[in-house]
Amino acid sequence: MSSSSHRQSAARELLDLLASMRFAITLLSVICIASVIGTVLRQSEPMGNYVNQFGPFWADVFGKLGLYTVYSAPWFLVILTFLVLSTSLCIARNAPKILVDLKSYKEGVREQSLQAHHHKAIGELPSNPSMALAEIGNTLAAHGWKARVQRRDNGIMIAARRGAANKIGYLCAHSAIVLILIGGVLDGNAMVKLAMWAQGKQLYTGSGFVSDIRPEHRLSTGNPSFRGNVSVPEGQRQGIAVLSLPSGVVLQDLPFDIELKKFKVDYYPTGMPKSFASDIVIHDGATLREATVKVNEPVIHKGLAIYQSSFEDGGSKLELKAMPLAGTGTPVKLAGRVGTKMAFGEQTLELDGLRVINVENLAGDSANASGADVRKVDLGASLGKHLGSGAKSAGDKALHNVGPSFSYKLRDAAGQAREYNNYMLPVELDGQKLFLAGVRDTPAETFRYLRMPADENGELGGWLRLRQALADPALRDAAARRYAVAATPPNQPQLTPQLQLTAQRALTLFSGAAAKPGDEVKGGLPALSQFIERDVPEADRQRVSEVLLRILNGSLFELHQIARERAGLKPASTDAAAQGFMTQAVLSLSDSLYYPSPTLLQLENFEQVQASVFQVARAPGQKLVYLGALLLIVGVFSMLYIKERRLWVWLTPSADPGGSQVRMAMSSTRESPDNAVMFAQLKAAVLKEPS
Repeated sequence: MSSSSHRQSAARELLDLLASMRFAITLLSVICIASVIGTVLRQSEPMGNYVNQFGPFWADVFGKLGLYTVYSAPWFLVILTFLVLSTSLCIARNAPKILVDLKSYKEGVREQSLQAHHHKAIGELPSNPSMALAEIGNTLAAHGWKARVQRRDNGIMIAARRGAANKIGYLCAHSAIVLILIGGVLDGNAMVKLAMWAQGKQLYTGSGFVSDIRPEHRLSTGNPSFRGNVSVPEGQRQGIAVLSLPSGVVLQDLPFDIELKKFKVDYYPTGMPKSFASDIVIHDGATLREATVKVNEPVIHKGLAIYQSSFEDGGSKLELKAMPLAGTGTPVKLAGRVGTKMAFGEQTLELDGLRVINVENLAGDSANASGADVRKVDLGASLGKHLGSGAKSAGDKALHNVGPSFSYKLRDAAGQAREYNNYMLPVELDGQKLFLAGVRDTPAETFRYLRMPADENGELGGWLRLRQALADPALRDAAARRYAVAATPPNQPQLTPQLQLTAQRALTLFSGAAAKPGDEVKGGLPALSQFIERDVPEADRQRVSEVLLRILNGSLFELHQIARERAGLKPASTDAAAQGFMTQAVLSLSDSLYYPSPTLLQLENFEQVQASVFQVARAPGQKLVYLGALLLIVGVFSMLYIKERRLWVWLTPSADPGGSQVRMAMSSTRESPDNAVMFAQLKAAVLKEPS
């Protein structure tokens, strides 16, 4: 018997704990902290991103704690379950009391208890209790009070109330919490994982085309809740959504196909997308439905919402020219589509993207780029080590569309890849037209740009001929000889051999031919600087530097003339434009020796194909969340701004014949200064006192 009583007592204590306010508030606090983590820490990213951010050890610890999928983590769902249970028990225990209280006016209170209230008053009315009852009833009704009367042997009790919605607000607010939590779980990844378990599906962790993924990685169209992305190129259709999870993806078959007829996008003057929309055709069996999906204007079909999420390249056709930087090789034509791969010597060429609009700040003289869909970068930022020397600091903004660019990767046999981003057209910086070729070793870095001057025809051919000639020892010797002959004073012919030897040494150092494998300094201006610091006394370095640079510039100009002669072109002029070309050519030739690829890819032509990224969602919990949000607004408003007040008026015959004695008292759920004001007004109205 005692054991049974003990179990009943323990069960009662557990029930009291679950239904208690302190338990619910504790759970809600934990959920708030978890939500902060889920907001600050980006969710459902590839594991590699977290390893780069936190390191292998902490990335693994955070992963085991489920911090990368907080809202579907088992511990989070358990806390949600207990919070829903706690709030539901709280509603179940208090709702009957509240409903009973809503019907009760508490007219059965004892008249002696009125004296214990804070707001109370006693007065006399000239009319008898029956007439006073009618007068007081009319007065209370005029002031918005609902009243009930109880006649007793020794008097009449009038019980009135106002602001009963305050109690309804309690039920609304607590019910809202339950609905929002349930709705959130129904629309989260937990339902996807539950559907995978029920249907015996597995995550897909490989790569390839969506159509090639096997059925064990695809959920059926009957999945009750999901939210995934569908990428559809122009002129094509797709009926499979990709649901991304931290450790892989799962495919969701849709009950219809989405065909993209036309993608439309408008831009701000800054080059950022102003608005974009997609004209689509929904293929549902034999039924065709045309619609337009806009941002914040989804299309609903058979309970599935189709949102305009973003846009990307849909497989644009690129025509490229591969130009060797050194040697005598000839340019090679290439063709491919964005998103495809091809063999490229001993490496693999991966065509990543095409950007037709690139809005750049041309106020400065450098190049640095970001990876946005429409590129908006500061050409006044530093370019980094070796590439893009001579950058100025950014000044006022001067935004211009500088034309198309394309990005690609070169991946070696070990799987390591560098990313490149090259502009199709020359960009004018400080009066000089430059071709920009960017490179970065990891996605976390910014692009470092090689800036090559355009020749008199606005093409890259002039600089490329000079770059190839610099790699030819015979042409370097010929250029040094020409320079020595031209620079020797007529009255000092004996200086020619010495000048030629110095010019040959300068060109050899600059070309990198003297560098050994593994040397950090491979040539260019850093090699000349290293030579001067190593072999020239400190007192003579300034003078020797000036002489050596003058010899280098003159020798490179002669090399440029030789390269033009070999190409069958007339000699270069010596005007300001030619001098500007040579000045930039010296810098870019120096930088090109640190360009990590022996071949430069240039975009010659393209055929753009856009693709729309749609988010397709079946969200059964959405209506619950909306209803919960509405109830939460009503509940919070009711509890904060509506006060429940109760008023009692006790009428008894007075000592004067035909008169009545009135005793009043008022209570409120929350005491505030306006209660005293309201009671004073009621007192004046009921007792007919002058205000």
